[in-house]
Amino acid sequence: MPHDNHSAGATRTIVAPTSGILSVLEAEPGSTVRTGQLLAIIESMKMQFHVDAPESGIVRHIAALIGDTVSEGQELLLLEPLATPDLENAFVSAAPEDLDRVRSDLQAVRDRWAAVEDGARPDAVARRRSQRRRTARENVAALLDAGSLNEYGAFAVAAQRGRRSEEELLALSPADGLITGVGTVNADAFGEGATCAVAAYDYTVIAGSQGYYNHHKLDRLVELAQRWQWPVAVFAEGAGGRPGDTDVSSAASLDVSTFVRFAALSGRVPLVGIVTGYCFAGNAAILGCCDVIIATSDSTVGMGGPVMIEGGGLGTFTPEEVGPVEVLGPNGVIDLVVEDEAEATAAARRYLSYFQGDVDAWSCADQREVRFLVPEDRNRVFDVRRVLAALADVDSVLELRGEFARGMVTALARFEGRAFGVIANDSAVLGGAITAEGADKAARLMNLCEAHRLPVLTLVDTPGFMVGPDSERAAAVRHTARMFLRAANLTVPVFSVALRKGYGLGAQAMTGGTFPAPTLSVAWPTGEFGPMNMEGAVRIAMKQQLAAIDDPAERDRAFREMVAHAYARGRAINMAAHLEIDAVIDPADTRAWLSRAHRASPVSHRRREGVFVDAW
Repeated sequence: MPHDNHSAGATRTIVAPTSGILSVLEAEPGSTVRTGQLLAIIESMKMQFHVDAPESGIVRHIAALIGDTVSEGQELLLLEPLATPDLENAFVSAAPEDLDRVRSDLQAVRDRWAAVEDGARPDAVARRRSQRRRTARENVAALLDAGSLNEYGAFAVAAQRGRRSEEELLALSPADGLITGVGTVNADAFGEGATCAVAAYDYTVIAGSQGYYNHHKLDRLVELAQRWQWPVAVFAEGAGGRPGDTDVSSAASLDVSTFVRFAALSGRVPLVGIVTGYCFAGNAAILGCCDVIIATSDSTVGMGGPVMIEGGGLGTFTPEEVGPVEVLGPNGVIDLVVEDEAEATAAARRYLSYFQGDVDAWSCADQREVRFLVPEDRNRVFDVRRVLAALADVDSVLELRGEFARGMVTALARFEGRAFGVIANDSAVLGGAITAEGADKAARLMNLCEAHRLPVLTLVDTPGFMVGPDSERAAAVRHTARMFLRAANLTVPVFSVALRKGYGLGAQAMTGGTFPAPTLSVAWPTGEFGPMNMEGAVRIAMKQQLAAIDDPAERDRAFREMVAHAYARGRAINMAAHLEIDAVIDPADTRAWLSRAHRASPVSHRRREGVFVDAW
C-alpha cells in the first residue's frame, strides 16, 4: 500500500498511508529494493498497513525510525529509481499467485462444511436407507430448485460442549439437527416469486429433537421469512424437546419463543408442513401451525410420544399406535396423505405453486363434456370431483383434507392459469348435506384463501345443513355458523355456480352467506332452489289440505302436483327471472364466465393485518 510523491529530480518520496506507529522498517540507506518489496509497517487501530516499494530503486534517505508516531502523508524515506533496464530485470518479481492453492483457513472452512454433509456420516445414512427413507438433506434438495439453497447456521452443534468434545459434537449433532436456509421452488415457472425458506429436522441427529441452537436457527429463519415474506416449508420429523443440552441454564425451558414466533407467520406467508416417520411434541406443535400438512403413509404424529404417554400414567403404546395416518387423515389433521417422501416433496412444491403467481401455459378438457356430467334425473348422484377436474385446467386440482368430511370438497385449482380455492358439495355423501365437520372444512378453505389472497369458487349442490339429534350432538349450531362468519369477512371475490340443488341456509352458506354476496352467482340448467327440500316443504305447508283428501290416489296426485309447482317456482330460470341469481348459463361456458368475472374483480395481493390461518 505505497503512498508516494515524486520529489525534485528522480527521487521519489515514500509517505505514510495512515497515522499510526512505525513498527517495522525493512529498508536501509543505500540498499536496493525491488518492486513490491516490503519497506515498512504502520500499526493503527489494531490493524497493520504495509508500505511496499512502488518500483525498484535505491534507498537514499530514512526520515522515520521504528517506534515513531507518524501522520498520514508524513515522509518515511526517499527512493531513487533504478536508471537502467538491466538492473531492473535483475530483480525478479514475485511469482504469480497459484489460484488453485487452498490456504489453511479456507481448508478449515471446507472441512467444517464437509462435516455436516451426509457423506460424513455413512452409518446414519445407511440406517435411513434401511428404513426406505431419505435423509433430511436429500429432502431439502428435492424440495428446492437445484443449487438454490443458502444454508444458515450449518456450523451449529448441540449445546453440550460442557460434556463432549468438539469432534464428538460434530459427529453427533451436525447443524444441531436442523437444516435451515432459503432457496427457490418452481423458479422455472415463477422466477423471482419462487423464493422459499426451508427448515428440516434431521432425525439422524438425536432423533430430530429440538435443541437450544436449533431453536435459535428456526427463530432466525422465521424473522427473515416475516421480513421478506418468504413462504416456509418445514420437514417436521422428530421427537420434540431435547433434555440433553447442558450448556444453558434453565429450569424448565418454557421461555422458548420459537412456537409463538412460528405461529405468528400464519396468514403472513404460506406455511407447509411435511412429515414422515415419527413427529411428536414440539415438532408436532410446529407442524400443527402449518396451513397444510403433507404426511407419508408411514407417519405417526402426536402431541406426546410413547414416553410422555407412559410418564403421564396413561398406558404403554408403540409409536405407531399414537397418531397414525389411518386416524389423522379421516379426522382432518392431515391434508394430504402420500406414499413416500418423493411424493411428499412433489406435493409441497405443487402446493406452494398456487401462491407463486399465474401460469401462462395451460389447457382444459373439451367443455362440451361438462354439459353431461350432472344427470338429467335430478335424484341421481354424480361425481363432483369429476366436474371440478373437467372445469379446471388439466391436472391443476389439488384436493385438501380429502379423507375428512367427504361430503364437502375443498381444493386448490387453476382456471386459465389463475389459482383459485374451490368449495364443492358432494351429493354422493348424505346428498351433499353440510355437516358440522363439512362446515369446518369449508370455513377453513375460505380462511386460507383470504389469508393468501386467492379468489373462491363454490360449486353448489346441497339440500342444506344436516339436521337431527346426531347433528346437534356434533355442535352443528356453532360449526355451521363458521361458514357465515368466514364469508362475511372475506375481502377476496367469491364466484358461485349452482350445479343442481341449492336449498335453505346451507345453500346460502355456500354462496358467501346469501345469493347476492358472490361477485358472480350463476346456475346451470339443472339448478333448483328453495327454502328447504321441496317434498318436505309441501308436506309441512300443505299438511291440512292433503289430510282433507280422503282418496289416497287423489291425495298422492295432489301432492305430486304441489311438488311440481314448487319445483317450477324454484327452477334456475325462474330464479334468474326474479333476480335471485345473476344468470343461468350453458355449463360449457362456465370457464368463460368465470374468467370474465375474475378479470372484472381482480384480487388485491395486499394481505390483511390480523388474518391468520386457523389450525382447524
